[in-house]
Amino acid sequence: MNQVDHLRSWKDHLTSEPYRSYLYSYPHKTAYRTLETKLPLSELWSRELADTFFLYMHIPFCGARCGFCNLFTLPDKRADVHAEYVDALERQAAQWAPFIRSKPIARFAIGGGTPTLLVPEQLDRLFHIAQHVVGMDPSQASISVETSPETVTPDRLAILKNRQVDRVSMGIQSFVASEAEAIYRPQKPQEVETALKLLKQQQFPILNLDLIYGLPGQTLQSWMYSLDRALSYEPEEVFIYPLYTREHTIVKPEQIRQSGEDRRLELYKAARERLLERGYTQYSMRRFAKAEAGSDKTLLSYGCHDEGMIGLGCGARSYTNTVHYSSRYSVGRSATASIIADYVAQNDYSYADYGVVLSKDDQQRRFILKSLLHTEGLALDGYAERFTASALADYPELNQLLDTELAAIENGTLRLTSEGLMYSDAIGDWFISPEIRELMESCVVS
Repeated sequence: MNQVDHLRSWKDHLTSEPYRSYLYSYPHKTAYRTLETKLPLSELWSRELADTFFLYMHIPFCGARCGFCNLFTLPDKRADVHAEYVDALERQAAQWAPFIRSKPIARFAIGGGTPTLLVPEQLDRLFHIAQHVVGMDPSQASISVETSPETVTPDRLAILKNRQVDRVSMGIQSFVASEAEAIYRPQKPQEVETALKLLKQQQFPILNLDLIYGLPGQTLQSWMYSLDRALSYEPEEVFIYPLYTREHTIVKPEQIRQSGEDRRLELYKAARERLLERGYTQYSMRRFAKAEAGSDKTLLSYGCHDEGMIGLGCGARSYTNTVHYSSRYSVGRSATASIIADYVAQNDYSYADYGVVLSKDDQQRRFILKSLLHTEGLALDGYAERFTASALADYPELNQLLDTELAAIENGTLRLTSEGLMYSDAIGDWFISPEIRELMESCVVS
């Protein structure tokens, strides 16, 4: 096979299955294992290279598990359970604070689960912990909170406004009742509309809305209807996610294909065109944004994958330049409940015992992926400065992206083309190291 045929064959293979896996971060959480020795966090964070920190709190509770969800979350609305969990999170924060006060917190986010499922008193307490226990300055940090339509209430929104939240993100997924029901999402279109009206009244600098394409029963017309309904509220940011089904999710792979056909690529193209027409700028395969509303702060773009990420709470991941760690991962109800119970009962949070130690190769792959899969692209001199080497020399396979016009180099930056960006999930999967892939494929999720 000559070089031209080889490249054509490689590209055909890559693009034949565009939705292979969602590489939320690298290495993927399914590559985490029990560490050979417990790593003291005091040592781990003293060696961290990041100039600022990203503080993240994970609230692993929701009203119900959606049919596509494989996140670490537990359907549990009990206020006493939530209070015990926040008690544990505060103990953890107090133990971690001495290790992480050396640098400012530039970003603070609360995710889940559904953080706004907490009663107002506990929701407000999370901000108190961030500010008075960890040392986050709300006048300087970019602050983001996730919510859901059924938990958007005036008293909760008042807390977010008072606590100087800059970005509120709400998962809608679909404005069509039958599509929401098909993914076991307990929401009604009118509930979504009411929540959006309340959010718009508060005038947060950034309103982000999440939508999913490829839902069972979804058509091009119904997908564009949901997108247009979302755009009618003029959100500063929109994330469009392809539907993924995984082990332990309620929605199964065969439900994505309608009449034997996977239409996700068609739906992505239509949504991208509409968003660009409406003045949004594309920043990744998923993220489209406009300039935010007025703010007294200099707001940083939201991103949960950089080094210097401090993850508080059960299920949160933390990223240093050499070690990624978290609590154990599960999807099943009983296993998740058991892990949360262990976290709540724990007294010593001062070490990491579950995660992955990044080899130099995986540090380099991570650096490449977290740049390449966004429109900012991979600055080749930035790679050279970090690793004293050439990215194209270290990974000559990157030239395949250039030779097939999935990427181009402009002014020293390697960027995916619009076609390449469309195949981000396939490209991310292709670039996983053999060692990390072996760990991912041998992972048993309970």
